[in-house]
Amino acid sequence: MKKTLSLASLSLPLVILIASFAGAQTALPTGTAVKMKLETTLATFSSKAGDPFSARVTEPLVMDGKTVIPIGTTVEGRVTKTNEPRRIAGKPTIAIFPENLVLPNGDRFMLSASLVDTNAGRGSDVNSEGQFKGDGHDAKDLTEIGMGTGGGMLIGALAGGGKGFLIGGMIGATVTVTHWLGKHRSATLPAGTELVMELNRPMTMSTASSGQ
Repeated sequence: MKKTLSLASLSLPLVILIASFAGAQTALPTGTAVKMKLETTLATFSSKAGDPFSARVTEPLVMDGKTVIPIGTTVEGRVTKTNEPRRIAGKPTIAIFPENLVLPNGDRFMLSASLVDTNAGRGSDVNSEGQFKGDGHDAKDLTEIGMGTGGGMLIGALAGGGKGFLIGGMIGATVTVTHWLGKHRSATLPAGTELVMELNRPMTMSTASSGQ
């Protein structure tokens, strides 16, 4: 006849050990924000899908008075997409996917999260799919096209008077806009860029693993 194992049949120290281990598990809810600093420079002109990246957690994540994710925790992931559009309206894109969370003591956890914000600067943003979008056309572009148009008008005026002024402007604008449309737009996330990622699903962590 088999004996049923119960808490009553266990020694007190073992019961305390089991209870403390069970109590050390913490579930981080979906949407929990993790702040980190990028350690790998990513750029649309040099990075490609599959390239690895790493980041370092810069603010501790504390729940119920205990540190779950300490400062210095490593985030490992990979690039999933880079794109450099030619069109004026297009924005260069860098998409990254975090895969693992590595605590300072070496414990590893699978990480499912999406990028939601960066400090990359004015003109850039993060879309609803977690993709970093670089700046589109800027004041420099507008100056360039304005100078191209004006230069064509001046040459046309000198060559043929008023009518040439208009024709020259049209030619200048066409050449400049064509050049503008053909230019690639690039985006860069330098090492040191601050990132904010949010969990896509609940994540169970052990507070004991973080040393607290």
